[in-house]
Amino acid sequence: MTNRLLSFSAALSVTALLALPANGMMRSYGASMQESSWSMTKNTPTACVLEHSIPRFGKVNFSSVANKNINLDFAMNMLQKPAKYTEVELRSMPPSWRANSPSAHIADLAYYKQFDGEVLDDQAWLMLNELEKGMNPTFFYRDWYNSNDSVAVGVSAVNFAPQHLAFMECVSKLLPYSFEDISFTTLNYKKNTQILDRRSQQKLKMIRDYLKYEPEMELVLVDSYTDSYGGREKNRQISKQRANDIKRMLEESGIAGDKILVTGHGEKRHIASNETVQGRNGNRRVVITMNRGY
Repeated sequence: MTNRLLSFSAALSVTALLALPANGMMRSYGASMQESSWSMTKNTPTACVLEHSIPRFGKVNFSSVANKNINLDFAMNMLQKPAKYTEVELRSMPPSWRANSPSAHIADLAYYKQFDGEVLDDQAWLMLNELEKGMNPTFFYRDWYNSNDSVAVGVSAVNFAPQHLAFMECVSKLLPYSFEDISFTTLNYKKNTQILDRRSQQKLKMIRDYLKYEPEMELVLVDSYTDSYGGREKNRQISKQRANDIKRMLEESGIAGDKILVTGHGEKRHIASNETVQGRNGNRRVVITMNRGY
């Protein structure tokens, strides 16, 4: 067994070792002190990703994305995906130089066949907190092909602190809304103008702010409608102009023009009565539908 693996084997819990059959073996994965590194692979107002490599196992990362709710996900990009459903224990283990410190149970998890493992929400925050304390969150499970053997996958706290600070600073600056909050948006216009009402101007700013960092789209539909006041052809032209104005804005935000399909519907497809002021305000609208395709 290599020195890299010994550093994690020394930290294995007595309970985990005693659980092995008499003829069983423990296979361990983890970065040595010399190998352990953390890096921010994404640092924008729409997403924060903190990544760590585990030799011979793959890469793991913590991620948080723009949303109205605080969120955290820990994902495991394994070189070898699980061969079957697997029960997993996640424990906080002391590093080898603190071997006398107690370990602590974090969570009972499951790997699913051909899917990478992940830890979500509160349990992911617990992992992050244990790393901040210098502990090594470690996953224990039975070998997929030999039930007598067990596997330990350790996440090293070495060199974690500086990048943890950068990650938390990134999280604090995430936009307070997600792509889903802007992917289907209705904008409304003031009467007889090309000027959006105040709510729509705020919504349009949210879209532009988000697209500064995530402009990649598979398809964007811009559908424009008017009320029934004025001539039918004039209203159709007004709707086309409004749709094209929105297209130009989206292109300026980074979306490729050939991904944007605009349609001016004019007086068609009212969503409210055209006999009231409130109804006409609702009918004067542009609907933006965005699809990222991933």
